[in-house]
Amino acid sequence: MIFGYARVSTDDQNLNLQIDALKNYGIDKIFQEKVTGSKRERPQLTEMEKMLRTGDSVVVYKLDRISRSTKHLIELSETFESLGVNFISLKDNVDTSSSIGKFFFRVMASLSELERDIIIERTKSGLDAARARGKKGGRPCKDADLIELALKMYDSQEYSISQILSASKLSKTTLYRYINKKRG
Repeated sequence: MIFGYARVSTDDQNLNLQIDALKNYGIDKIFQEKVTGSKRERPQLTEMEKMLRTGDSVVVYKLDRISRSTKHLIELSETFESLGVNFISLKDNVDTSSSIGKFFFRVMASLSELERDIIIERTKSGLDAARARGKKGGRPCKDADLIELALKMYDSQEYSISQILSASKLSKTTLYRYINKKRG
């Protein structure tokens, strides 16, 4: 079966151009959404993925219509490949049923991995440089006097949790972390 996927970012935009191109290709079923590219939740894309079987094809008008980012595009292509599904982008001239199409995705996967490794390396170098200058990462420590006040109030059993939080300026999670730490 040949599935088509069309997406625009806002309700003001229309899907006609994409749908016409997909219909001209000979799509059996078209999934369409009006969802911004930054949103991870795409109900129609998820629904389409559930229907895919070996030998099916997924066709999009352009690569940016199906993916939020390069990483997301590669994740999708890996999913399609593991299912034995061909992926085709009409405007980008990509077809993973061909050797060139498969090569394109492998190159993209390599570039994505390289980008991720460089970011990790830069982050590690930056943290090492900051530590060498005496900087300590992470959140600042809570005021010991406020923690002690909160624990005394809690132990007295005279105050509600909301009163303790208000007086100590601690979050509920932080308060319970120190209570559990004190218990042992």
